[in-house]
Amino acid sequence: MDKFTWADSPRHDAFPIAGPGYSVIFAAAFTTAVFALLNFTILALICLGCTFFICFFFRDPDRVIPNKASAVVSPADGKVILVDNMSINPFDDGLSVKISIFMSVFNVHVNRIPYDGIVKKIHYHPGKFFSANLDKASKENEHNAVLIETKEGKKIWAVQIAGLIARRIICKVQEDESVVRGSRFGMICFGSRLDVYLPTDTKIDVSVGDKVQSGASILGYLK
Repeated sequence: MDKFTWADSPRHDAFPIAGPGYSVIFAAAFTTAVFALLNFTILALICLGCTFFICFFFRDPDRVIPNKASAVVSPADGKVILVDNMSINPFDDGLSVKISIFMSVFNVHVNRIPYDGIVKKIHYHPGKFFSANLDKASKENEHNAVLIETKEGKKIWAVQIAGLIARRIICKVQEDESVVRGSRFGMICFGSRLDVYLPTDTKIDVSVGDKVQSGASILGYLK
């Protein structure tokens, strides 16, 4: 059996960019060109630097997905800042294990499905914009919660949370849609956080401080 699979067909671009980034990149490049034509050299150089950074931010590399039975993959790039047993799941009844991943502006911000299943519910909540690494960000910040139910009936919540700078959450999946582990489902623009709620009997395979990659890193194993 293969150790890895492609959840999405690999693209053939030398530097793949996430779709939502093209309009922002075009605007930054256009502004750079205007300042350059007007001989505003310093402003043109500043805008050029911003254009390169925006291209870097919206990068969307292909990822091979671990083909391991019951493996839950990370839905985001970043640093694990919380692994904890929760007595209250804010989105569902019962206990759960919560894993929080903080994405800095230097991380890839494309989000991926953590496990095969059916999208049973999508809950969007407008809110505030505290720094995403704070505990209160999970509850009070703008967020979008996606419930995935596996064929065994287990529930996994992937919650996209806006941060201090992030002001746009993009979610491309819909309720009742069948999803595949490691496939792209959205992104959060400019620094944010993603919380994952797993069944309590999940064998957790990460610790606080670990660096993870969306689709490629395993958070744990369902039982």
